[in-house]
Amino acid sequence: MQDFSKRFPGVKIHKSSYIDKKVLIGKNTKIWHFSHILTNTNIGEDCSFGQNVVVGPNVNVGNKVKIQNNVSVYEGITIEDEVFCGPSCVFTNVINPRSNIERKDEFKKTIIRKGASIGANATIICGNNLGEYCFIAAGATVTKDVPSYALMAGVPAKRIGWMSKAGAVLKSNLICPIDGSKYILTEKNKLELIEDE
Repeated sequence: MQDFSKRFPGVKIHKSSYIDKKVLIGKNTKIWHFSHILTNTNIGEDCSFGQNVVVGPNVNVGNKVKIQNNVSVYEGITIEDEVFCGPSCVFTNVINPRSNIERKDEFKKTIIRKGASIGANATIICGNNLGEYCFIAAGATVTKDVPSYALMAGVPAKRIGWMSKAGAVLKSNLICPIDGSKYILTEKNKLELIEDE
């Protein structure tokens, strides 16, 4: 069991977890039981990693990210600020794995943009980026890029609606029922937040 208090001041790491060398962890981050952070991984401030989380190697995680129990974030994946990864959601990094063929030079990059939420047991196939504040329903399988604010569900995942930045399903008026923010659908079928002047 390791004592992490001197190595990572201001960070709470359960003694059953393991942190490799060349890892940076921001203040106020919490890492719970049986987790493993691999080398060359950078984790931001105010994050929370649940039980049995594996991150890295060579992964960047932003600030205020929540990764729930039983999630592995592999090389090739970048997680921006304020992302939520639900319990047992799955990331991949190779399209055509075979146990007897090493394909580390074929890792596909996947970016999870700011504020995205991924539901429990959802699968993100590598090479597909998730837009800002999108919402991936529990159990969905993402097989293509996801637009910002899109509500995705099913296998394969399809857009079934739009979500606000605050996490509410938007009705046809595109006004968030939580905070009153307004959105507009562009000619290219992309949702954009109308910024207050």
